[in-house]
Amino acid sequence: MRHTLPLAPQFYVTAPQPCPYLEGRMERKLFTALQGEHATRLNDALSKQGFRRSQNVLYRPSCAECSACLSARIRVADFTPSRSQRRTERRNAHLQRKAVSPWASEEQYALFRAYLDSRHADGGMADMDIFEYAAMIEETPIRSRVIEYTSPAPDGGEDELVAVCLTDVLDDGLSMVYSFYDPQRRRQSLGTYVILDHVRLAREAGLPYVYLGYWVPGSPKMGYKAGFSALEVYHKGAWRDIGDPAAYSAETHPLSTDPIAEQVARISLPDIRPTEN
Repeated sequence: MRHTLPLAPQFYVTAPQPCPYLEGRMERKLFTALQGEHATRLNDALSKQGFRRSQNVLYRPSCAECSACLSARIRVADFTPSRSQRRTERRNAHLQRKAVSPWASEEQYALFRAYLDSRHADGGMADMDIFEYAAMIEETPIRSRVIEYTSPAPDGGEDELVAVCLTDVLDDGLSMVYSFYDPQRRRQSLGTYVILDHVRLAREAGLPYVYLGYWVPGSPKMGYKAGFSALEVYHKGAWRDIGDPAAYSAETHPLSTDPIAEQVARISLPDIRPTEN
């Protein structure tokens, strides 16, 4: 007799390091490897529980005295763009979108470097070389796409790459793993446009959510996510409408997070049914 067996990955915790979102704090992450034939199912299941993918690792924040980072997603069916977001769509209506396999290019890396140097020169990715960039794009055990946005050349020459997003296709939505854009085109609000276009893509594909990564109250870098309607955050073990963003606190407290063992025990894992011969 054969039984359904749970998939039981091993979970680990990173050593504390400076938080990239809130000054003066230390972060640590709970993580597990994403590999093997069941990688897609594990990614789908853990993404619904606040985890994010980075190459072949799934992680979520698990800081000792801080629980400010909240995974955020847009409910596609209920999303309505604001007036300024509609202007952003019109401003970028000339851009052309192309979805390609997760394969890095020198053109992408040049744009990536310009973006980092302008927006995140002191961040943890600032020293990434082209080989590390290629690993970020190409090392994926699940269904991923690179969404490129180009601006047509006015003289009929080669189109200019202006924005890129590494996107995972989940069973319930699109996960925007990492996006970057031309920092010289500030007036175009390309970051906002890429999100709006992913909402459009998800709607066309019949997928209910667009996962945006972490929203962090009190962090200027992450505050923009609260500007999208129909936004949900994963808070206290459940997805809920964000409500009033000002109601969330980034204050630290020694009891704000549960012990690691309790966190791991509450993670819901997919069941794996052995293949019949």
